Amino acid sequence: MSMIDNYFRNMTELLEKTLASQKESLEKASQKIAESLKNGGMLYTFGTGHGHLLALEIFYRAGGMAKVCPILDERLMLHINAAESSGWERAEGLEDELLKKYPIQAGDVLISISNSGRNTVPVMLAKAAKERGAFVIALTSMQHTSSVTPRNKAGLRLFEAADLVLDNGGILGDAAMQMADGAYVGPTSTAVGASMLQAIACRVKEISLEEGWEAEYFKSSNVDGGDEYNQKLLDKYKALIPGLA
Repeated sequence: MSMIDNYFRNMTELLEKTLASQKESLEKASQKIAESLKNGGMLYTFGTGHGHLLALEIFYRAGGMAKVCPILDERLMLHINAAESSGWERAEGLEDELLKKYPIQAGDVLISISNSGRNTVPVMLAKAAKERGAFVIALTSMQHTSSVTPRNKAGLRLFEAADLVLDNGGILGDAAMQMADGAYVGPTSTAVGASMLQAIACRVKEISLEEGWEAEYFKSSNVDGGDEYNQKLLDKYKALIPGLA
């Protein structure tokens, strides 16, 4: 059996464990997001490094919620200077800059994403958002974050700054497959995190149908009528969501 088989087997088992252990938290997250959207709030998403991929996972997506605002700063991403971004995610005070562009407020929801949960910006942004009255959801690895110390002046890890925690079930270091030479490869946080976020998106739509209100979702631009349908949502939210249109 090759590592291709082993990785898929590991992911299947991990997803099953995550559903079993996190179903209650996924339901609570869905309910809070649905409540926020129903009452005019915004869903913000944020991550640094590869966590940024998850911040974009449910943004402007076919079959995805329309009122999602990813908090984006190129210093914290990988496409310009990946190594330098690791330094920026530990910078104190950067959350204040982000909040000037992305005015999180009471009634909004923030999903802050960090596998280790120890670096400064995801934690301090979560803390600031919570202080503003937003509901804060941490997407993290509890095994990893419980094994490390904080890297911020508040002395907090992400789960300690949030109202609700979603545990991706990953191991310390994220890479889950040990090779013959002892090296570990095959991270799991992105695949599991994406599944959790998409499950929440599905449940939010279901909640809206159960309660009789409209949760706005994009259609695929590559099906007939999709562009016309989506344009109405773009026109409605482009002033509220930087980078949407």
